[in-house]
Amino acid sequence: MSSLINDPLITWNNYPHVISADQFGPDSIKQLLLLAEHLLQARADHLRLLLRNANKLMVELFYQPSTRTRLSFGIAMQRLGGMVISTENAKEFSSAAKGESLTDSIKTLNALGADVIVLRYHETGGAARAAEISQAPIINAGDGTGEHPTQGLLDLLTIKKELGRLDNFSIAFVGDIYKSRTISSLVGLLRGFNGVEMHFVAPSYIELSPATLKYLLDGRKKINRHLTLAEAIIKCDVVYMTRIQAENYADDQTLKKLSKDLIDYSLNGPYHGKAVIMHPLPRNEEIAPDLDQNPKSAYFRQVGYGLCLRMALLLQIFGSKIIA
Repeated sequence: MSSLINDPLITWNNYPHVISADQFGPDSIKQLLLLAEHLLQARADHLRLLLRNANKLMVELFYQPSTRTRLSFGIAMQRLGGMVISTENAKEFSSAAKGESLTDSIKTLNALGADVIVLRYHETGGAARAAEISQAPIINAGDGTGEHPTQGLLDLLTIKKELGRLDNFSIAFVGDIYKSRTISSLVGLLRGFNGVEMHFVAPSYIELSPATLKYLLDGRKKINRHLTLAEAIIKCDVVYMTRIQAENYADDQTLKKLSKDLIDYSLNGPYHGKAVIMHPLPRNEEIAPDLDQNPKSAYFRQVGYGLCLRMALLLQIFGSKIIA
């Protein structure tokens, strides 16, 4: 994971972009989550006043498909009184299809007056490349198999709301651990909190990458690896499920093997455990729809928390004050 700055929400003017989980220290995370929780309780007519007179424009430039991230950023900006322009498949329906480079697209958006650019890119490192040349803040909305920092932040907000704390808990990451950018970002954010025990549940051929393992060990985090979900789930306060990242595998044989093996890592029967169930979504077959009504299933609440988290982040970017 790249390291850009220690606390962007405290030294925001020195580096206005949100690219990596490494940017966020515990103090800035707590500050952001408190703001998000305040926004959860705020009246809609108060929210619309926060950016109404600021004349701020957010452009969403998405080279990969998205439902929750793109729409929640757009809804967040509009609820705050800002303006939104969005492209949902820039790889095919923008000048990228004609061979335009990412840097030229970003320079174009700067020239058109974008005040913030939410970028999802299909290659790892795309957001960092955009940030190098952009006058407007870049928010990384997922870059290849790299990171997805705002998903990690909303996951932290979910954990705080569901458990009531961000220290002294255990979490199991389940499924396609090797390719998941949401896991990469959440692991990076959790490294700054005390007493967090991490369990990784996956077949051996898609378990933790050596780089992520070293990253955790350097942070003196206690980690455990499991080959079955049953042995991990009874030990954890949170279970973080993930789907197969099919778009990141070129080999059909690997995908077939994953589809077969990860059935054993699914929650498809009755669930009576104590652990909160999270998922960044979309899901495939790893969580049965029957579990949606279980009070421990937090994945749709997670989506709602994400809206408030992204509103809070936008307010931090623009330096807007909360109306009492």
